Amino acid sequence: MRSGHRLGHLLGHRLGRRFGWLWGAYGTSALGTWLAFGAFPLIAVRVLHAGPAEVAVLSSVGVAVGAAVAVPLGPWVEFRRKRPVLIAMDLVRFTALLTIPVAFALGVLTFLQLLLVSVVVAAADITFRAASGAYLKTLLPAEDLLVANSRFESTAWTTTIIGPPLGGAAIGLLGPVATVVADAVSYLLSALGIRATGGHEPRPERREATRMRAGDLLDGWRYILADATLRPLFFNTALFNGLVMASEPLLAVLMLGRLGFTPWQYGLAFAAPSIGGLLGSRLARPLATRFGQHQVLVVVGTLRAIWSIGLAFPGPGTAGLLVVMGVELGLIFCCGVFNPVYATYRLERTAPDRVTRTLSAWTVTTKAATALLTAVWGVLGSLVGLRTAIGLAGVLLLATPLLLPRRATPLPSEPEPEPAPSRA
Repeated sequence: MRSGHRLGHLLGHRLGRRFGWLWGAYGTSALGTWLAFGAFPLIAVRVLHAGPAEVAVLSSVGVAVGAAVAVPLGPWVEFRRKRPVLIAMDLVRFTALLTIPVAFALGVLTFLQLLLVSVVVAAADITFRAASGAYLKTLLPAEDLLVANSRFESTAWTTTIIGPPLGGAAIGLLGPVATVVADAVSYLLSALGIRATGGHEPRPERREATRMRAGDLLDGWRYILADATLRPLFFNTALFNGLVMASEPLLAVLMLGRLGFTPWQYGLAFAAPSIGGLLGSRLARPLATRFGQHQVLVVVGTLRAIWSIGLAFPGPGTAGLLVVMGVELGLIFCCGVFNPVYATYRLERTAPDRVTRTLSAWTVTTKAATALLTAVWGVLGSLVGLRTAIGLAGVLLLATPLLLPRRATPLPSEPEPEPAPSRA
């Protein structure tokens, strides 16, 4: 009976109505994003007849410029209430995306508009992620952060499984512009869900100087690099994510070109293993409770680095497909455990008045590193061959555990929360 009660507590931990609305908003926007996965390149190719160079620019430059645009937004958001910022970023993404179907219907859609929308959406994404971490820290007590992050992670993998197939069917029936409409509407629904969270959010304390200085733009990076725990984790996640994503386009060329896999087989090779992410996210809290967050980060962070090298060796046919699926299953399972623990670990060790700037700097760096390494690996793939370049990424990933935090550090002390205003 005791073990059954404990399991029920782990699986049914209640986080309150306000978190329920936030969780629902996250799931809605995540599903919309995956429904529209690949829609921009398809619109560029099928509607605007863009070439490979233009598609590459759309996929990389838009995100890179969006990351640069988001840099000053982190310090600006830090000293503002986060819920209005989250709603505003959702509405910005809704409005920007909606201009695409409107321009398409009017026959005035251009490649420049696609590029500008990708920049706006990328900047809003980064700002939303940074503000949402800070908002979550004010919404829940510290002991519930891991439960919340595990649920976000589970939702992310669920939408990864069901979103692309549904989006692919919608594209086949209605065209890629229809999925952009669905994505835009998902952000509107997300904004409504976040608005429904209600409640009182304490106003962050303002600095003495009200005008933002140029040096403030680097506050997030300064804080990360000065912290003995955050600094190695920062470099680990930026390098790991960048190397994993850099090999994905090369693997697509290898599987769809030289190995002769069909598009549905390629999609299956990545969609089916996402079940591992669901399982991993469910195990994250029990493992962290039993062994401690730092121990889970080190062990699982090491295990997740060993898988990708196997992507250099698949052959044609069913056996090759199973190799890719097995590698991805192991990688995604480890990421499913690691990600919510890492997100919680980072939040707990970031001072309340630094969360937005820290998360913004973190996300900007990760996206920039991914864009840079993807470009470098594209060149490597053409110079040394696809398998060699993919294998090299796998070998370098084996070194990423060296960047994990060596020891757990005490949590920073937090000020008492601001009391809610009394009502007459």
